Amino acid sequence: MDLYSIVKSLHVISVIAWMAGLLYLPRLYVYHCDVTPGSEADEKFKVMERRLLRAIMNPAMIATWIFGGYLISASGAMMEGWFHVKLLCVVLMTIAHMMLAKYRRGFAEGANTKSAKFYRVFNEVPTILMIIIVFMVIGKPF
Repeated sequence: MDLYSIVKSLHVISVIAWMAGLLYLPRLYVYHCDVTPGSEADEKFKVMERRLLRAIMNPAMIATWIFGGYLISASGAMMEGWFHVKLLCVVLMTIAHMMLAKYRRGFAEGANTKSAKFYRVFNEVPTILMIIIVFMVIGKPF
């Protein structure tokens, strides 16, 4: 295996870990909305959300960007039209990640203002972005 293949593999692993978190954290928020603030369940959700974000999602997002940056420079993809769409979606996914981190702080401070329905809808954002990214990378339509 050459360096490019190793980095590409690490990039895919990082993306999988990041996506797992992006799909699971909003679901935790849906359930968290249903518990009484200050309860034992509330405290358990706070721990789960913090650990998911800090121990899995943040490192996976950073690794995705680092390995992806190498792949961009090594492949010359920056000149391809499909890549611009992919990059835009990755930026939007990063913004979604940051929004989820902000919402976690709201839960941690006992100041969540969003409904369970909001988090159910928000949960679809990473899925839609992922679908677009996969079609751009595999199909390279333009």
